[in-house]
Amino acid sequence: MKLKYVYDLVDSFAPFALSREYCEKHDGYDNSGILLDCGEEITNVLFSLDLSCEAVKRAKAQGANCIVTHHPAIYSPLHALRADGEGAEMLACVQCGISVVSAHLNLDCARGGIDDCLMRGLGGERAEATLYPLTDGGYGKVFRVEEQDFSSFVSRVQDAFCTARTVAYGSGRVKKVASFCGAGTDEDTVKFALEQGADTFVSSDGKHHHIAALIGRGLNVLMLTHYAAEQYGFSRFYENMKKILSESGVRAELFADERFL
Repeated sequence: MKLKYVYDLVDSFAPFALSREYCEKHDGYDNSGILLDCGEEITNVLFSLDLSCEAVKRAKAQGANCIVTHHPAIYSPLHALRADGEGAEMLACVQCGISVVSAHLNLDCARGGIDDCLMRGLGGERAEATLYPLTDGGYGKVFRVEEQDFSSFVSRVQDAFCTARTVAYGSGRVKKVASFCGAGTDEDTVKFALEQGADTFVSSDGKHHHIAALIGRGLNVLMLTHYAAEQYGFSRFYENMKKILSESGVRAELFADERFL
């Protein structure tokens, strides 16, 4: 199997055109696609949220010669490749003949992608509003959930996302949630949640002044770790890819880094 087949398979679920559309419409930046092509036939694929040293070790151990990541393996320019420093993970892939494909904003925004999965994991079924709508999908959701107290909501989310590492503020009822996968706490998402009448805000990597603004307006705030919030949807993406790859005789495995859950 050629690497282009893996790229096309990812593209069929999360079109790379969504990344380009998001960047053009919403002044974003991304670096998704084939980031390293070693030219070999692909026989075994590892799926990992990040291109980490641990992920490369796992790929080598299982004989994988392709890694599919969510976060771009090369995001900002690499000025050098050093075995013990900058670009170490990419250098290790080059040395071992491991090709790399990354699906970032396109996988965030696709229907059934990571942002959609975050909503569903939180108990939502349909978005009433989307912050950044795209041709087919979008980012940032506001949705209804079964009414409950905030402590019960937090406990259920911790179970669903298999993590105890959360930061929670609030004690009110939960009926209408605004959620944003990844580092989704900023001026735009805070404004959107308030304008849409959400009573609960869920994201990751929140800065104090944004959290304070939400709490000051009476919202509950739940911060998941960036990894847990996105591994939830990435694992479901992997299951879809694994099924199709196995039908073509290619093995696939999901790497979950327990250090971040």
